[in-house]
Amino acid sequence: MIRLATPADLPQAADIYEEILLQDERGPVYTNWQRGKYPTIDTARQALEAGTFYVGEEDGILWGVVNLNSIQLPEYDAIPWSIPAAPEEVGVIHTLCIRPSCAGRGLARQMVAFCEEEARRQGRKVIRLDTWEGNLPANRMYPTLGYRCAGQAEFFFMGFVRENLNCYEKAL
Repeated sequence: MIRLATPADLPQAADIYEEILLQDERGPVYTNWQRGKYPTIDTARQALEAGTFYVGEEDGILWGVVNLNSIQLPEYDAIPWSIPAAPEEVGVIHTLCIRPSCAGRGLARQMVAFCEEEARRQGRKVIRLDTWEGNLPANRMYPTLGYRCAGQAEFFFMGFVRENLNCYEKAL
């Protein structure tokens, strides 16, 4: 089940972030995240307080989290998007995370499908997202789900890491 998060979900969300960071330390590296900077429990709390934080849960265990809102980072202005939309018509997927111990079960695809349906329900016409160029699983998955790579840009993410992110879009 995927649902809107509650404050009680925050510790498990932080556990998911930590599990991903530990996996990256062992390799292969699929994120460009930094422990203590991003993502953190505060990242989850901010999305929860904004009402845009969703969790995937099975038997009381969170298997995934996502922040679905309409916030497009300034670097999005450099991307040649092919699907025209006013800012309020755009849904943006941020920090979609699947607990590594739950990987390989199609849960990321399930979370993306949920985001698409929720964005439609909110009246959005397009979904946009970005992912680090080194995130091979995500960069393979999104095109299979009908997303088009609209371009790549260098992001100065949260003021502490420069990284090249691939930006994807899909009409809803």
